[in-house]
Amino acid sequence: MSQSLSSLSSFIPPTRVLMGPGPSDVYPQVLEALSRPTIGHLDPKFVNLMDEVKQLLQYAFQTNNALTMPISAPGSAGMESVFVNLVEPGDKVIVCQNGVFGGRMQQNVQRCGGQAIMVQDEWGKPTDLNKVRETLQAHPDAKALAFVHAETSTGVLNDAKALCQLAKEFDCLSIVDAVTSLGGSELKVDDWHIDAIYSGTQKCLSCVPGLSPVSFSEQAISVIKQRKHPVQSWFLDMDLVMGYWGQGAKRAYHHTAPVNSIYALHESLLILHQEGLEHAWSRHQQNHLSLKSRLEKLGLEFVVEEAYRLPQLNMVSIPAGIDDGQVRNRLLNEFNLEIGAGLGDLAGKVWRIGLMGCSSSQKNVDYCVSSLEAVLD
Repeated sequence: MSQSLSSLSSFIPPTRVLMGPGPSDVYPQVLEALSRPTIGHLDPKFVNLMDEVKQLLQYAFQTNNALTMPISAPGSAGMESVFVNLVEPGDKVIVCQNGVFGGRMQQNVQRCGGQAIMVQDEWGKPTDLNKVRETLQAHPDAKALAFVHAETSTGVLNDAKALCQLAKEFDCLSIVDAVTSLGGSELKVDDWHIDAIYSGTQKCLSCVPGLSPVSFSEQAISVIKQRKHPVQSWFLDMDLVMGYWGQGAKRAYHHTAPVNSIYALHESLLILHQEGLEHAWSRHQQNHLSLKSRLEKLGLEFVVEEAYRLPQLNMVSIPAGIDDGQVRNRLLNEFNLEIGAGLGDLAGKVWRIGLMGCSSSQKNVDYCVSSLEAVLD
């Protein structure tokens, strides 16, 4: 061991301003909720809270789907829950990729024994609807169309409504990654006919990391019930999980829910409901426009075109001659400010600046720009 156990003490984290790709700053009310007394995961009071969380998630997703709940694990588990329940060996799934997270969808399809038919677009560009249509026409036996609504690795907002319309036109299920869009960008599960969707709590919901809201349409549930093979994951099998997250006071034990994290999610969803979805979407857009104006005055250029730019995740090019790591380290160590690095081919070429949830404020815009100005001077 590098350190004597007797020298260890309680961990007291620094107070950061989180303006990277996630997590975002957590609302103080959410942190307070997290500290409330733990009760049993089958306690009648907790079961009542579960019902409220479901209602609040239905509001956030804009859906009446009965199968709407938080998976007791982060967004990556939400992603896996969707794929392991809907994809069986031999199934064809058309996967759109224009960033890192479309690639993770591909890996999930393959691990389920399915065949991923890829629609590739340049990182920083939106998914090409014509390419998707052509691929659907070429593969009439495809079971699902999967895509990322808000691609966190590039700051691109894909046209979820149009993509889901294409899925319906070709009698496909639609599978949507909404990890970064839920609560920050317009998202209407029922109106857009989304069949399966997953998100995370640590982005625009400004809750602690570790939960993944999901929702399945009636058509998706029907597909699950008609499976020929058992779901390969016991923990993520929706038939089993719904015995615990289903309706009514009587719940079947499936796993010990992260009770205090559910308190926190309930509080963050209450905050979203009190603000109003449309107002939250507008706030993210207005703060993005403010950040855009200020950064451009510093000479920083946005990579993604405005028509499909994600307001809560802003990708800018690093100016020539500027050391990426040095700038981010100085921001962290001197200003307690976190911004994100580029991923994949964009590593060292871009910064990703988040404006998510309660991190999306004019105060944070001002602080980020003034801190960058000091470091770049």
